[in-house]
Amino acid sequence: MSDPRVRREVEGSKGRYVFEQDGHEAELTFSILSPQRVIADHTGVPDALRGGGAGLALVTRLVEDARRDGFLIVPLCPFVNAQRRRHPDWADAFDA
Repeated sequence: MSDPRVRREVEGSKGRYVFEQDGHEAELTFSILSPQRVIADHTGVPDALRGGGAGLALVTRLVEDARRDGFLIVPLCPFVNAQRRRHPDWADAFDA
């Protein structure tokens, strides 16, 4: 289930997932290649949120949206790619 602290923002062919907590924001940026492919570009987590699950919450929401909306994730971001490897049950959501 999605973390309520994560929201999705889309503007044209770019977007981001934002995790907010205690006045700090972590983000996962993405680019929309097509309705079937989304590139996970970058994940940024400030020091104040490191180790608290913010990055994992962002990737989890991306995976949930990919499954629900029928697109595959192209994991160019090293963090997203590392999470993909740690969660083999997410394989259906990735184009890797």
